[in-house]
Amino acid sequence: MPSERRARRRRRRCARRCGCGLQFSVILSDPDMAAFRAMPEFRALQEEARKGGEEVGGKFRRDLKLIAEVQAPFRGVRRFLYVALGMAAGIATVITIPRFILAVQGGLDAPDLLTTGGNLAVDLGGGVAMVALYVWEQRREEEQMGRVSRDETLSRLPLRLQTGKVVELVQLRGTTRPVILSGRKEAVQQAMKRAEGYRKQLQERGILLVPVVQSKQGGAVDSKKKGFAAVKKPAATMESLEEFEEKAREAAAKRVAEADRRLKAEAVSPGEWDQWVRSQQKAEKVAEGSDAFIVLRLDGRVRKSGTGMPDWADLITELPPLDSLVSKLER
Repeated sequence: MPSERRARRRRRRCARRCGCGLQFSVILSDPDMAAFRAMPEFRALQEEARKGGEEVGGKFRRDLKLIAEVQAPFRGVRRFLYVALGMAAGIATVITIPRFILAVQGGLDAPDLLTTGGNLAVDLGGGVAMVALYVWEQRREEEQMGRVSRDETLSRLPLRLQTGKVVELVQLRGTTRPVILSGRKEAVQQAMKRAEGYRKQLQERGILLVPVVQSKQGGAVDSKKKGFAAVKKPAATMESLEEFEEKAREAAAKRVAEADRRLKAEAVSPGEWDQWVRSQQKAEKVAEGSDAFIVLRLDGRVRKSGTGMPDWADLITELPPLDSLVSKLER
């Protein structure tokens, strides 16, 4: 085991230090990197990129922070208030300490001991509270960054629709609520069979079932695509308006037609899916490899997750139809 861990660290360093201008965003989206994304080394590299590693993750970290700021727009304001109030409490403490010492020593001009002691306690308590709130806010931001990182990784996972079309999960945003069923083969198959009895109601809510059968070894890796793709170094200048509009048209053209959507889909590159499910289970403090389900929102974020397989009747009651106002707001 120690030799295996050393080999993993060496492979991770090679991917991090390669001199081909490889960015983490390329590793995340390039189909030729599918085999690498299903390996344990990718999880460690993803964690480094999330923390803003200079060699691979600087831009990825900035992108994550932008997404996190959109989801929590007042976090910066709260942290500023914590810092300002903490500094005010610190200054007040520095001013109050000499007065408290004089009060303890006593004398004709000494301030009242109880009043000064109470003021000092309030200043110290306020400073400690502001520091604690700031640290708590920082931890919440890191947790959110990890969640956004997993969401972005999930959005690049490929699946095959029943029409045979292979799409990335991001192309289903706004029209589909994927439900990932992960676990033992028998449990997943039984859940799929029970879902057939609610086919119409599930389709009205845009639910797409994605079965992911987990193995004890951590999932089968799709080895059809190997190696590193030749990647050109991205241009340093900003893209023009014409290029932006062209990309927007291409994205619109890739949207999956409603006729292509069915109740079930097949996970392409199951090793990648298995790796993502295990990372999600680790974040949720659930035993890796156990039976679990993950329900996604229309915007691609995780709506809910749980152990075992879902109760389809409860899920139908919880989720609104696609044409409802709540679903339109969810997009």
